[in-house]
Amino acid sequence: MTESTEQAPKTATHDNEPKEKLRRFMNSGWADTERQDVTLADVGTWAAKRRDALSQAYPGERLVIPAGTYKVRSNDTDYVFRPHTDYTWLVGDQTSDAVLVLEPTGGSGHDAVLYFRPRSDRSEGEEFWRDRMYGELWAGRRPSLTETSKQYGIETRHVDQLADALKSDVPTRVRRGEDASLAALLSGVKTEADRDTEFAATLSELRLVKDAFEIEQLREACAITHRGFSDVLAEMDQVRRYGERWIEGTFWRRARAEGNEVGYSSIAAAGSHATTLHWIENDGPVVDGTMMLLDMGVENRNLYTADITRTLPVNGEFTPRQRELYQLVLDAQNAGIAALKPGVPFVSGHKAAIEVLVRGLDAMELLPVPADEALDPDSGIYQRYTLHGVSHMLGLDVHDCAAARNEFYRGDVQTGYVLTVEPGLYFQAEDLTVPEDLRGIGIRIEDDILITDDGTENLSAAMPREVDALQQWMASPPRD
Repeated sequence: MTESTEQAPKTATHDNEPKEKLRRFMNSGWADTERQDVTLADVGTWAAKRRDALSQAYPGERLVIPAGTYKVRSNDTDYVFRPHTDYTWLVGDQTSDAVLVLEPTGGSGHDAVLYFRPRSDRSEGEEFWRDRMYGELWAGRRPSLTETSKQYGIETRHVDQLADALKSDVPTRVRRGEDASLAALLSGVKTEADRDTEFAATLSELRLVKDAFEIEQLREACAITHRGFSDVLAEMDQVRRYGERWIEGTFWRRARAEGNEVGYSSIAAAGSHATTLHWIENDGPVVDGTMMLLDMGVENRNLYTADITRTLPVNGEFTPRQRELYQLVLDAQNAGIAALKPGVPFVSGHKAAIEVLVRGLDAMELLPVPADEALDPDSGIYQRYTLHGVSHMLGLDVHDCAAARNEFYRGDVQTGYVLTVEPGLYFQAEDLTVPEDLRGIGIRIEDDILITDDGTENLSAAMPREVDALQQWMASPPRD
């Protein structure tokens, strides 16, 4: 059965037009590849519950959530596709050029339909062997409509039918910014920019509390990340030889082997590079006597990411000064984690961690004013050395639920939130306000924290944090 409306294949500028004999030959002699063993994926059940929650928020309105399409890297090459987070959360699918539509039923509910581009028919047309973007022989096999329907428990239709489905005059909200072609289809549809912005916020807010499926995905991402860090420590001879590039490549290998990718550009910051918060050049040397700040996370195959930072002495043992500073940051992190529980303000962890850091800096005579004065909201001068907030949400995105309104994101913590706790100290190489032996030192410790009914669970607790445990880990990292 033909599943697609045949369109001109997406070919390159200098591709030759095939002869008719070749066309006839290419369109015959192929076995049927329809999979008969497809069953409902675990994520399909959870995604249906999430769609129900979204449906309840917008009775009588059509809701349109695209997966997005390929993004150009350079000329005619694209980045590897990764679907928009809201789409994946609501479907579980990772196929490009798909659009989820929740169509109001006339009551308070919605019918969910997934429009996407399935595998093309091999008995007619040329997409499967000529199209460089979607052709199976160029880009790999896309699932059929039936396979996807079975896997995710949702009605499926070809994306070519989407335009007609959007023509009816129904109030519509759209998750915008991911698919330019969708904007053209919606040119005559009743939408409002402010309503769409609010829609994006609601989607993020619905994702703040993680369900049981998501928590297990994050546990897995943390476990794989732990193994990736251990891989790096087991190859320190090569790290010293090739520098930060070897750290990045070694960790990426584990991310690809067990997960989907890295969840964000890895930060492999050795020496003074550790004072740049988002150092992603990763092209510097790694030298004994200095420390290396590694902020890295694996995105698992269901696209949930860990976000973990460890700061380690390159030669495996902290100097007394490094140890003193590291312990201060660790004490701050422990205070931040201890301050979190259901019902407290989101900023509680930040405030607790910062107070420990500031009083520690004061005890080390590194502040120009007393700690109480530095902590005054009208001052904040300590931020010269701490730079950033201590927590952000974590999930399908490394900075998850980013479109949520401030009163929700920074409101009271709830059971099921997953957030980072990551205090740091950063003394810039050219900072004349600190002793010379501190200049160029950056330390951050970060873990992924689940809020439970009675407190917290550290999802990344298996990764050593204490000084002696870190040094032992470096001395004999496990290999798996």
